[in-house]
Amino acid sequence: MSFDPTPADKFTFGLWTIGWQARDPFGDATRAAIDPVRSVKELADRGAYGVTFHDDDLIPFGSSDSERKHHIDRFKKALSDTGMKVPMATTNLFTHPVFKDGAFTSNDRDIRRYAIAKTIKNIELAVDLGAEIYVAWGGREGAESDAAKDGYVAMERYKEAFNTLTHYVREQGYSLKFALEPKPNEPRGDIFLPTIGHALAFINELDHPEMVGVNPEVGHEQMAGLNFVHGIGQALFHKKLFHIDLNGQHGPKYDQDLVFGHGDLKSAFFLVDLLDRYNYDGPRHFDYKPMRTESDDGVWASASANMRTYLILQERARAFRADPRTKAALAKSGVDELMQPTLASGESWRDIATESFDVETAGKRGYHYEELDQLALEYLIGAF
Repeated sequence: MSFDPTPADKFTFGLWTIGWQARDPFGDATRAAIDPVRSVKELADRGAYGVTFHDDDLIPFGSSDSERKHHIDRFKKALSDTGMKVPMATTNLFTHPVFKDGAFTSNDRDIRRYAIAKTIKNIELAVDLGAEIYVAWGGREGAESDAAKDGYVAMERYKEAFNTLTHYVREQGYSLKFALEPKPNEPRGDIFLPTIGHALAFINELDHPEMVGVNPEVGHEQMAGLNFVHGIGQALFHKKLFHIDLNGQHGPKYDQDLVFGHGDLKSAFFLVDLLDRYNYDGPRHFDYKPMRTESDDGVWASASANMRTYLILQERARAFRADPRTKAALAKSGVDELMQPTLASGESWRDIATESFDVETAGKRGYHYEELDQLALEYLIGAF
């Protein structure tokens, strides 16, 4: 199997990822800004499928109408020249000081209205560029003090914002769908909708829940100490995995945005395995940051590393599943038994309420998970 990516692999990158200038809270930028047109061409040369953007990534905040048109026209030409797609777009509702207290949940009503209008403006561009998904990361939606926000009312305002946006999309006749991106904290002390589960529950309260799904990110769930593979399994179960952000993370700390697989490698292996087995056909989107230590060459090396790592893990996962030893180990562990319904066809609670069961014998069963886990590990590290 080739580990050289092609557009058929549907690998995508945000302009803000390879374009990160490596500025952090303790130091200035270590790299120059990268022209979005160059980003499109460099990624296309490396086999990527597409690019994504925040409005302000492409069109500097405060641009005039003529400047806006100039930036968009250049970007469209780069897309046309390379064949690159724009499957997703999003809005920057976090950088400008106006959003210091949030956007859709700001205590300031005028700011909430402005945030919705800013989003609508970029939705128009997203649709024009062919985007099918619109991601919403509420990085500033939250608080550092529980006295600062009424958590109940904040959910009302969040709901109002997404109802307004979905109504707008429907009235325009667009097929665009939204994907909520959860994160537990950073930059706010605590962020609303911190996990996949919170987002899924919130979606059920919207006027058009069929238009809204989730965009889980590896590092965000792992920052909360959660199992990302389990979270993706639940999102798939609810048919709400509209988009996914791939990167690397070393446990519950700040958002590291490492290259995919460069954090919890075993979790990355089982994530690729899960997406492959359940035929996820959306973009594999890398939301990462090249290390601050890297020069321009390192930026593009890291972009290639994301795609190559995914393809290697995909090959390893498929080989693991196809091996007769794996099939035997799965059977020994009873993994396939979980696919059997607990109640047979036609049964009800009456059939099991008085059923006899040998608790002592069942309690002595060993599940052989250590053997299964070791087999997966050896496939991951190339022992087979």
